[in-house]
Amino acid sequence: MARAAHPPVDLPGLPSELSRILSVPGRGVDTGLQREWHYLDTGAALESLGLSPVGTVLAVHGNPTWSYLWRDLLTASIRAAEAGAAPWRVIAVDQLEMGFSERTGVHRPLAQRVEDLAGFTAALGLRGPVVSLGHDWGGVVSLGWAVEHATELAGIMLLNTAIHHPDGTPIPAPLRLAGLRGVLAGSTRHTTAFLDTTLALARPALDPSVKSAYRAPYRASARRAGIAGFVADIPADSRHQSRTALDAIAARVAQLEVPALLLWGPQDPIFTDRYLDDLCDRLPHAEVHRFEGAGHLLAEDRPYADAILTWLAEHRTPLLASAAAAPGDGTAEQSAAADRPLAAAAFDADYRPLWDRLEQLRDDDSAAVIDMGRSGRAARRVSWRRLDDRVRRIAAGLTRIGVRKGDRISLLVPPGPTLTAVLYACLRIGAVVVVADAGLGIRGLTRAVRGSWPDVIIGEVPGLLAARALGWPGIRISAARLPRAARAALGTSYSLVEIAELGADRALPAPPEPDDAAAVLFTSGSTGPAKGVVYRHRQLSALRDILAAHFEVTAESGLVTGFAPFALLGPALGTLSVTPDMDVSSPRTLTARAVAAAVREASGRIVFLSPAAILNVVATADELSADDRKALRRVRTFLSTGAPVGPELLAAAAELMPNATAHTPYGMTECLLVTDITLAGIRAAAAAPDAGVCVGTPIGHNRVLISGLDADGDATGALSAEPGVLGEIVVSAPHLKDHYDRLWLTDRASLRETGSGTDATAAGVERWHRTGDVGHLDDQGRLWVEGRLPHVLVTDSGPLAPVGAEQEIERLAEVRRAALVGVGPSGLQQAVAVVETGSARPGLASPELSAAVRASTSQPLAAVLSVPRLPTDIRHNSKIDRTRLSEWAERLLAGERPTTP
Repeated sequence: MARAAHPPVDLPGLPSELSRILSVPGRGVDTGLQREWHYLDTGAALESLGLSPVGTVLAVHGNPTWSYLWRDLLTASIRAAEAGAAPWRVIAVDQLEMGFSERTGVHRPLAQRVEDLAGFTAALGLRGPVVSLGHDWGGVVSLGWAVEHATELAGIMLLNTAIHHPDGTPIPAPLRLAGLRGVLAGSTRHTTAFLDTTLALARPALDPSVKSAYRAPYRASARRAGIAGFVADIPADSRHQSRTALDAIAARVAQLEVPALLLWGPQDPIFTDRYLDDLCDRLPHAEVHRFEGAGHLLAEDRPYADAILTWLAEHRTPLLASAAAAPGDGTAEQSAAADRPLAAAAFDADYRPLWDRLEQLRDDDSAAVIDMGRSGRAARRVSWRRLDDRVRRIAAGLTRIGVRKGDRISLLVPPGPTLTAVLYACLRIGAVVVVADAGLGIRGLTRAVRGSWPDVIIGEVPGLLAARALGWPGIRISAARLPRAARAALGTSYSLVEIAELGADRALPAPPEPDDAAAVLFTSGSTGPAKGVVYRHRQLSALRDILAAHFEVTAESGLVTGFAPFALLGPALGTLSVTPDMDVSSPRTLTARAVAAAVREASGRIVFLSPAAILNVVATADELSADDRKALRRVRTFLSTGAPVGPELLAAAAELMPNATAHTPYGMTECLLVTDITLAGIRAAAAAPDAGVCVGTPIGHNRVLISGLDADGDATGALSAEPGVLGEIVVSAPHLKDHYDRLWLTDRASLRETGSGTDATAAGVERWHRTGDVGHLDDQGRLWVEGRLPHVLVTDSGPLAPVGAEQEIERLAEVRRAALVGVGPSGLQQAVAVVETGSARPGLASPELSAAVRASTSQPLAAVLSVPRLPTDIRHNSKIDRTRLSEWAERLLAGERPTTP
């Protein structure tokens, strides 16, 4: 037993003047008693500035932290108010038995702790609008308070926490260990083991002074009883005394309509993405951001306070509307909806679901999909009738096992008839398909699958092996029937054959709406961790329509698709699609003969190839027979997209298809087709003085503008179509992605509003995406790409994009590819050329090569380095990792031993 006290005055980052103590009339087990609470409060600081708060943030810590956890938010909120932002009062409590609040000696289960917090806010006289904030156990307690205070509640914010644990699933191992009889007291109260372990979870490691501050209230064993009490109160099963209270809170949270923010550290060994997914299900309107690499102590790992203050500022209107609204009257939801970007409503009249043509052709016995087989296996042909039947059976079967609209299904199946059927079945019932290709590698796939947290995984054996070994979530369904032993080993519940059998003669549910989520497509990871890009049905249909219109795709066209993203659009376009003999996760496995065989099989007139695939197709052209060359002469349109394609390579590929118009569209996962240019257009652009790669003009209703770079290399300029301005490329299109999945801050940074009166607004397109690419527009409206924004060199003469100099250097016969990177501090960076020559050893280029490179470019070079091969991404095998090269060049020029970059 000990009264509340103030913390030491010298704790790092915590102004002592924020410390307060309040005597609170007890509730529940404390009825008739007074309990002393310690808390931190910015109210007086705001008052001293002459500011009245617009609302209050009520912050509740977890176990074994205390209100010190929120110090950055407390101080940052005061600075923001001083700078003119809307002032929010922040109150951070120490729960009873924790921090510097009173030690009462009373065990406090969850229901009591919620009562305790309600008593505190009542004694404080706290009135709305209140935004609750919680972490760990504080998340549960804060939500318990929130659901009981609907009239004061304006919004909720959460860091890693959980309000539901599925029956039959063990709680996380560290908590099971800490809660064992005989271990509990020793690890939580008699020693600092539990506290030390929690503090060790910070990424990066905490400064010793910060660790000492967290330990300050818990120096003595008697002061750590609350830590033990929290661990003992974890409702590990349905019999636990706090399970009823927890379930009640969880159920009522799902009824909340107030704005919500979820900030998450995915490396948390306790509160994994399983719990984030549960919260997303209960709060589907919440904004969510997963901080890649952060863990349990997110408040120490990342600038969470900046994120919270940004969210509060941007949501001020709906937050205040929520507090003013009567519970359940929908005002908050309407206000939030009013703040969301408008969909391209002008295109509603033209909307047709992606499976529309498949349904129209359901009685057609001609081929819809052909898989040319692997390793000498015979081609597999599937008719429109068979494909439609398969889609319907799988869709109905998935519905029968409990898959519902909005459930996520991860597809670990290579392109071909099986993936096509599964994809359209999922779309038809409103399930959200999650597509992350094998090119991400095991680590990348694991990050993608866990981050998107699918409800179901459908895969072939290699994917299911990875799912089992790496603990990927979701019910597992095998693409093929498996022996009983294999099923048990892989943990599969069904095969697709069994799913289809379950769906025989079953009715399908109502189709999804145009604005329902349809897919999460992961980026290549070539510019950082792969990001999930969310498309709605409307946007996928718009992609189909722009592809069909621009490339004049008809039922007779026939597609040969050696590029995975387009391998699935054949049924949507109503034309035959063929996957050639290749490993789609390794584009360089595609040969010229395989392309010819696919064209011959399908009488294909349109060929899609990735840039990396073209390299090997051209390299193996000598193996073509006379019949192969005859087949390739049937091709009328040839496309390569995903990365820039040089005119020489495109011309070499075009020679193999002499009657085809060669196109190389520009786009990205977030907006797959933005501009387009033909080989003839590339040749015409070669005479222009512009630096970079000309990627043509916008397709259809698409728009492209430039945000100019400032002296620091940041894209701060107003959006403009002015020719010659170097800046970030910003695009708008009917098929532009909806948002990044569970990456609210990233999505926010990628969006750019133009205001009214722009050409794009007139066309019915109102959202803009910052691509991260840099370039310029010329006086003919053509777009020239000059690199990536993070790769811009910031020299003493201003920003410098790398591609122009690289193009000059690559004209040398002895240079295969080149990369221009910067070394030194920003603002004084020096340009270094790294050239790929096939040389045996990386390091400084020979004097002769160095002289030739320097003479080839107008850009002064601090050094010329040579490598056997430039590092590239896995998916495209062509996007150069200039960030990695820059770091390698820095080390090499600093005197480190030469290594492979």
